[in-house]
Amino acid sequence: MTRSVFLTLSGRTNAGKSTLLNALIGEKIASVSSKPQTTRTRITGILTRDETQFVFIDTPGLHRPKNKLSSHMLKTAESSAADADAVLYVIDCTKGLHEQDEQMLRSITSRGISCIVIVNKVDLMQDKSAMMPLLLRIENTYHPYAIIPVSAQAHDGLDAVMETAGALAQPSVHYFPDDAFTDQPERVLAAEMIREKLLRLLNDEVPHGIAVTVESMKEREDRDLLDISAVIYCERESHKGIIIGKGGSMLKKIASSARHDLERFFEIQVNLRCFVKVKEDWRNKEGLIRSFGLSEE
Repeated sequence: MTRSVFLTLSGRTNAGKSTLLNALIGEKIASVSSKPQTTRTRITGILTRDETQFVFIDTPGLHRPKNKLSSHMLKTAESSAADADAVLYVIDCTKGLHEQDEQMLRSITSRGISCIVIVNKVDLMQDKSAMMPLLLRIENTYHPYAIIPVSAQAHDGLDAVMETAGALAQPSVHYFPDDAFTDQPERVLAAEMIREKLLRLLNDEVPHGIAVTVESMKEREDRDLLDISAVIYCERESHKGIIIGKGGSMLKKIASSARHDLERFFEIQVNLRCFVKVKEDWRNKEGLIRSFGLSEE
């Protein structure tokens, strides 16, 4: 008999949710960077092991909203927990519990939702015993289903996560093909790979005001080559200049770095063309937020 379990990944920004998702799935489907609020929408990761299908839903990190886009992101993060069989709540052990962590853990456990607390980044703790007060506080205050210390970056503790999550699976059909690892369209995955490079290579003030859309994606009939045309949207003319760089140097660097990831992922040579356009204050304009696929309403 087949089984399935739906698991929402929740937690504050930069706790390591997307790194954990990629590590569990074994594929890079979520953007990862050191900058906060990297994940903007729900990202579904799928892993089928024998009779059990695991469906992981990565959500935007908890934060204080500063514009309409971040309000959409926060609403997505808070509503996703109710749709799942359990929540994998990710905490950065080097930062401890934040007020938003406390609020979210209270909300999850008070509604009777199974909560597996993932205490991440243990590889950064030289003295592991220093985590004990944090683990005891979580256990005694919120009584979660389980608490699992992991290092998503080092792939340490992932077997314990899978074993614990698997125990919550219920008899059901598999909702996705057994060889699927995400439900994201290829264009969305490609756009996210490009945006990740922007997040990694640009200054702090620019990335949050950036959106990427893939306008066309077509494999040539006469050779093994995938043509991808992408548009990078930013909020100011000055940001456009930063993205392009002197003589187009920064845009070439971004495109070259993204192309390597795209070729590894799609297993084909890629011809990537990137264009930069300005949409003033787009993060506060509902129509643009929807057109960029960043609203689930």
